[in-house]
Amino acid sequence: MAAAGATRYGAGRAWLGDQPTVELVDHDTRRRLRIALHGAVVLGFEVPFAGAVRDLADGHRDAAGIAARPGSRFAIMAPFAGRVADAGYHFDGEAYDLQPGVTGSARAARHGFVRDEDFRVVSLEADGQAARVVLGTTIDPQPGYPHVIELCVTYRLDAGGFTLEAVMRNAGDRVAPCFFGWHPYFRVADGLVDGWELQVPADTLIRTGADLIALPGVEAFVALGDVPALDFREPGLIGDRILDQGYADLQADADGRIRTRLRDPASGFGMAVWQERGVMHVFTADTLDHGARRSVALEPMECMADAFNRPDCAAAIRLEPGAERIFRCGVETDS
Repeated sequence: MAAAGATRYGAGRAWLGDQPTVELVDHDTRRRLRIALHGAVVLGFEVPFAGAVRDLADGHRDAAGIAARPGSRFAIMAPFAGRVADAGYHFDGEAYDLQPGVTGSARAARHGFVRDEDFRVVSLEADGQAARVVLGTTIDPQPGYPHVIELCVTYRLDAGGFTLEAVMRNAGDRVAPCFFGWHPYFRVADGLVDGWELQVPADTLIRTGADLIALPGVEAFVALGDVPALDFREPGLIGDRILDQGYADLQADADGRIRTRLRDPASGFGMAVWQERGVMHVFTADTLDHGARRSVALEPMECMADAFNRPDCAAAIRLEPGAERIFRCGVETDS
């Protein structure tokens, strides 16, 4: 790693095969955050526990995985997160088609447009307080999306864990629908997720159809007290439950952060994904071709999936020309 700082924290460039990466390091605690420039995805987050170092992030392991992005591991999702129903939407009275000419089951739009983008390094630095990298790209007009969004993603490693900050700026001349999401996978132990504890501080479950698109209007929302099998307001074992669920009406801790927690009761090792607002989607990775039910995706999102098609999300996704919006989330560990 080519160092950019020589204090407690270090930041530098590296490679994984033919894929360029950056690394943020805390030399005192041996924590290390590795990020690929392709997609700006996290590859690993190594943290100390019980005299050893373990990798909390279930990211891509080689250059081929970074390029092929199976499972959208740690995907940066912009200008929309999750799925767009039938790859089409209405905005400001106009209809848009994200897959013109495509018909039938092949119509699918999910996770935005930047998963295959090579981000540029805007800055890379370290000092006695933190290591940080700012990665940038521009979302140019796409089929069904005639807008220009400048996206900057900052990763910061400090004593509290690491923070992801996304800044989205409408660089076009018309109002754009736009929101952010993140698709990370975490593991707190080897083996299956069944024995891990999950806590989601939500009051409401987002109900979906078989296509995983939220039901229309108020039908999409049900109080968690009415669906006890999916209620994780108190820590509970995942067991054999198959989770691919969105949670809303998230409750913040006293410091203003909303924390979704994952813990291995056998070792006591735990972590939390925090966010300042939005929804949380939990996925037990049952459909992954490699590593099914060996990690849990805890996905903080600014809005629920298919927000482009929901009148109740219209104000939240609206980004005026020249305006910018910021979404922050991050990871804390018990170590």
